[in-house]
Amino acid sequence: MTISADVVVNNRSGLHARPAAELSRLAAGLTSAITIRAGEKAVNAASVLSLMAAAIKQGETVTVEADGEDAAADVAAIVAAIESGLGE
Repeated sequence: MTISADVVVNNRSGLHARPAAELSRLAAGLTSAITIRAGEKAVNAASVLSLMAAAIKQGETVTVEADGEDAAADVAAIVAAIESGLGE
């Protein structure tokens, strides 16, 4: 089952190295396959390099998609982490 939700990136510098690393660590520990969509770009949230290559900026709305048994909980966890600023 695939679940998705939109969230605005609040980090001043967008998803640069530190928040991308936090997000990828979280995504890698979840049971669902997590994809972050920003415009035409769709990247694996468990890959820090893919997140950084997406060049997601502050104020950009992204769609978090999860495919798996725990998709709803996993989307909620990723959205909450992005809303919290990913440690920044």
